[in-house]
Amino acid sequence: MDSSNQTQKIVIKETEVTDSKDIISTLHESTLGQILSFLPTIEAIQTCVLSQRWIHVWKSITSLCFSDSLPCYGKILKKEQFVNFVNKVLLHHLANSSITNFSLCLTRYSYDSKQVSEWISTVLDRRIQKLHIQYAGKVQFSSHSFFKCDTLVQLDLKVRCTLNVPIYACFPNLRNLNISGVRLESDSSIFSEDIVLNFPVLKVFEARACEWLTMQGISIQAPLLEKFSLALCYSSISNESCKSSIKIFAPCLKEFSYEGDLELDIILLDSSSVCDASVVIVVDEDKKDMMESLGFQAHKLLSQIHQVELLKLLFYKVLMHSNDIFTHLPTFGRLTYLQLNEVTDEALSKLLHNSPILNTLVLLNGVSHDSNKDAMSYASSVPQCFLSSLRVFQFNGFNVHEHEISLVKFVMGNAAVLERMIISAAFWLRYSDIDMEKVKDNIFSFPKCCSRAVIEFSDVNGSSTCSGPL
Repeated sequence: MDSSNQTQKIVIKETEVTDSKDIISTLHESTLGQILSFLPTIEAIQTCVLSQRWIHVWKSITSLCFSDSLPCYGKILKKEQFVNFVNKVLLHHLANSSITNFSLCLTRYSYDSKQVSEWISTVLDRRIQKLHIQYAGKVQFSSHSFFKCDTLVQLDLKVRCTLNVPIYACFPNLRNLNISGVRLESDSSIFSEDIVLNFPVLKVFEARACEWLTMQGISIQAPLLEKFSLALCYSSISNESCKSSIKIFAPCLKEFSYEGDLELDIILLDSSSVCDASVVIVVDEDKKDMMESLGFQAHKLLSQIHQVELLKLLFYKVLMHSNDIFTHLPTFGRLTYLQLNEVTDEALSKLLHNSPILNTLVLLNGVSHDSNKDAMSYASSVPQCFLSSLRVFQFNGFNVHEHEISLVKFVMGNAAVLERMIISAAFWLRYSDIDMEKVKDNIFSFPKCCSRAVIEFSDVNGSSTCSGPL
C-alpha cells in the first residue's frame, strides 16, 4: 500500500478523535455522581484532577465506601491519614442529601470510640438506605437515631455496640438485616408484655453473637420474612431477670437457623412454610445445671419445625450430659434430608422411625453407644423410610466400633431402595493397628437388600474402594 495513503488514513482517524464530543462531561452532575459511586470512594475523589469540570463532581456521589485496608496510590493509608480522609469527605457531604449507601470497614487499626460513633451518627441522620459497619472495637452511638432511621433498606451492623430497644419500633423499608456483636437492652424499666419490632417488608434476618438482655420478650413481626438465622452469644442471658423469649411471626419463612444453648425461648408463631432448618445446640461446661430442661427445650423447638424437608441437627457437648433429648420426638412427615454430628445409635433409631420419607442420611461424626444396652437393640424393627425412600447413606467418622458395623450391616440388609452408601474412616485410625482392608472386605461381604446399591469405602489415606454396580 502507498505510504501517502497510510498517512492520509492516520490523519483522518486523528481528526475523527479530535472532533468527537466529550459525551461524559456533558452529563448532569448528579448522573456523574451516580457513575462515580460504582468506584471505591478514594478513586472517585481522585477524578477531581481530570479537569476544572471535575473538581466538584465527586461531591455528588451517592455511595461512600471507606476501608482502612484499601490502598491509595498503591499504599495503605496510615491511621491518622485515614481518619482525616473520612472526616474531610463527610464534612463536604454534610449538606448533600443524595448519599444513600455508606460502608465503613475498619479492620487494620484500633480507633477512638467517639470518633467512630460520630461517623455512624452522622450518616444515620442523613436518612441512609444501605448501611454497612464492620469494626471489632466497641462504639456507642445514638439508639434513638438508629430506631428512627426509617429509610434503611439494608443494614449490616458488625460492631460491638449497645442499643436501647424501645417498646415499639418499625423499619418500614428494611429488607435485609444482618447484625453481629450487638448488645440489646430495654429502653425503659417500665414493664410491658413484649417489645415489638415491626418489619413489613423484611426478607432476611441474621443475628450472630448478639446479647439479648431486654427485660421483656421480643416480638418480631415480619410477614414477608423468608430467612431467619440466630446464633446466640454464650453470655447472651447472663442475668436471670433478663431471661425472655423471641417470638417470630413470619408466615412466609422458608429457612430457619438456630445456634445456642436453648436458654432463650424461641417461639415460631407460624412455621408451616419452613422447609430448610439448621439447629446447632452447644452447651457450655459451666451450665450443666440446665441439662434437666434441655430435653424439653429441644423437643419444644423441634416440634415447631417438624414439617421441614431438610434438617441439620448438630450437637456439641450435649448428649454426654442429657440422655433424654430424644425421648419425645415429633414426627418429621416431610423430612427428606437429615444431617447429624453427635448421636447415639438409640437416638438415631428414634429419628429414623420418625422420618417416614427420609431420602438422605448424613452422619458427620460416627455413632456413639450406651455400653449398658445391647448394640442391636435399636434395630428391633425396620423404619418405614428403609422400605420405601432411603437412597443415600453417608457415614463420616467411621470408628470401626462393633455397634457402627452393626448399623452398616443393618442398613445394607434392610434399605430396599438404597442407591449409595459412602463410608469414610475416622482420622485417628491412621495411627491404629486395625487392618482396614479386612474391615472393608467384611463390609463388602454383607448381604444387600438392594442389589443395585453402590458401597463406597474411603480409608484414612484418601483411597476409595467401591462395591456394587457402577
